Amino acid sequence: MGDGGFATPFVPVTEPVPHLASAARRMETPCGEGQLVWRSWGAGPVLVLLHGGTGSWRHWAGNIAALSRTRRVLAPDLPGLGDSALPPMPATPGSIGAIVADGLAGLLPADMRYDIAGFSYGALISSQVAALHGARVRSLTVVGPSSLGLPRTGIVLEKVRSKTGAERTAANRVNLGRFMIADATQIDARALAIQDWNTVHARFKSKGFAESTALRDAVARAPAKLNAIWGSCDVTAAPDLATRAAALRGARPDVDFRVIEGAGHWVAYEAADAFNAMLADMLGAG
Repeated sequence: MGDGGFATPFVPVTEPVPHLASAARRMETPCGEGQLVWRSWGAGPVLVLLHGGTGSWRHWAGNIAALSRTRRVLAPDLPGLGDSALPPMPATPGSIGAIVADGLAGLLPADMRYDIAGFSYGALISSQVAALHGARVRSLTVVGPSSLGLPRTGIVLEKVRSKTGAERTAANRVNLGRFMIADATQIDARALAIQDWNTVHARFKSKGFAESTALRDAVARAPAKLNAIWGSCDVTAAPDLATRAAALRGARPDVDFRVIEGAGHWVAYEAADAFNAMLADMLGAG
């Protein structure tokens, strides 16, 4: 179940969400031979957000402003992605989860409880953190998760790294449509810019973890309240979302499982208003 990194050619790209980037407080904690880079917005009960594979904190671009009105939102770039250093190799979900958990232990007071939510690969890592931190985690919300011990439909994506200009933009649009967003009208300029920024800065492949049982096993150990959110058109759950629900309920019969109709894998972006309201309802008053 090991995984590895890959080389990334340097391609200058403009910050796709400058208003959020400039408003963030940046912090660092140890990661391999470098640093895990965190960003924070707002004040109040802490909500940790972990992004998806080949991503960065920008996966939460449609959510940070709304959620940070009542909470302190804390979002890292996971090891080997975004601005963060590569993890020690060979890396596993457990070893990466430990880097994040140790980072949180350094950033938050020892007696402070927090909520954590993770998207896709971030759901896997958030489950590891919740298992490690136990009662410190008030709730765990997994969004479009894999690693349930189920096969995942193969999705062929366009190669982007060698492309430039309009050809590169077109390839990013195709990939967003095939994998991330169900409604093509929601593939806007910001989504394309985020996709491109994330692709350029990704140096770690997490795809090999997707068919493991690592998330299912971790949520069974974690005492936190468990929530799950899926888009009804999430291609990673095809052909049967009910099977995913059953796998989660097999590990945690008490899971609060909810679906946002018409949305794809990147449900937090595609249906941001519905997602923000649903997550806020699941988290309650904190």
